[in-house]
Amino acid sequence: MMAAISAAERGGEVLLLEPNERLGKKLNITGKGRCNVTNNGDAQTLLANIPCNGKFLYSAFSRFDGRDTMAFFEALGVPLKTERGNRVFPVSDRAFDISAALERRLRDLGVPILRDRAAALEIREGAVRAAAGERRRYEAEAVILATGGVSYPATGSTGEGHRLAALAGHTITPLRGSLVPLEGEGGDCARMQGLSLRNVGLAVYENDKKIYTDFGELLFTHFGVSGPMALSASAHMRQFGKKTYRLELDLKPALDRQALDKRLLSDFAKYANHDFCNALSDLLPQKMIPVAVERSGIPPRQKVHEITREQRRELLEVLKGFSIPIAGPRPVADAIVTSGGVKIEEVDPKTMESKYVKGLYFAGEILDTDAYTGGFNLQIAWATGRAAGFAAAEAREQ
Repeated sequence: MMAAISAAERGGEVLLLEPNERLGKKLNITGKGRCNVTNNGDAQTLLANIPCNGKFLYSAFSRFDGRDTMAFFEALGVPLKTERGNRVFPVSDRAFDISAALERRLRDLGVPILRDRAAALEIREGAVRAAAGERRRYEAEAVILATGGVSYPATGSTGEGHRLAALAGHTITPLRGSLVPLEGEGGDCARMQGLSLRNVGLAVYENDKKIYTDFGELLFTHFGVSGPMALSASAHMRQFGKKTYRLELDLKPALDRQALDKRLLSDFAKYANHDFCNALSDLLPQKMIPVAVERSGIPPRQKVHEITREQRRELLEVLKGFSIPIAGPRPVADAIVTSGGVKIEEVDPKTMESKYVKGLYFAGEILDTDAYTGGFNLQIAWATGRAAGFAAAEAREQ
């Protein structure tokens, strides 16, 4: 939609092909239906949050950064607000308001929207000449592929764009999920299925080296972990198969070890004559207690007043470093974004035009670049769509 709007604003005669029954199907589910439109930061802030091929986006972001995106949507009549982490949302908390504003702008610019799917590109003498749809053929001096990745395939992200790009001679780097739930090793996560933790600390370890920290919410599932922190952590785990990964949770981040030990002593005094397994209800959620007891090595039926200092220290380490070995990510279909795509060395970073085929452009998730959570992935879509749309229309004039 952004690519079509941008091309039309520069005077291009534009036709938008959309295989879904309505526009913005994937956009409408982003941010849990609220749509984290962008991040209220400058180009440098944006680039710092793109671990995969961020430098490629320097030109696009320098011309259209998060603040430009905000100005664009507010000019279309969508009031925006900035929340924690500079995340930008519609004041209404409705993703539909963003997609509806884009659709209105398309109609105001007179862009026809046809229900069809591009099945093939016609390329002659090194230039794109037409797109063959399932319904008919569309002659074109330029084609912009903005088909998304392969996550959430029910929204239309089926990988068709990657197939067309490959047929045009482009390299498609391996496609996998990013911002994706994680599968845990062993059965502990399944034992705690449905438990949601809030205000806990998290550290990601790659081969025993700490590579990322976070604070927030985590959800245990039958397969492992999900929730905001797990999704963010997954973006830093890029070498499964070559390296090992684990999460360590600090279940009591507000307390250092000395303060937590005092808290344990206080609780143990309260439950002095109880079995150990029945003495942690003030400290941990019920579903977590059997796992924590097991990991501490303290016999569950040992009386609390018999627990030694060394045993208490073992429990303290469990609470401050609750380890979750990660077997790998969930399938890419479960991911919020796709990592991998059209190799960026084969694309002009200023125009998003193919270096192999004149008049062929790319925008959004089809490209091999992805970001952390916080509005950065949608900003990639806006900035690359803007660059591709402008360049396609301007090339037509030349």
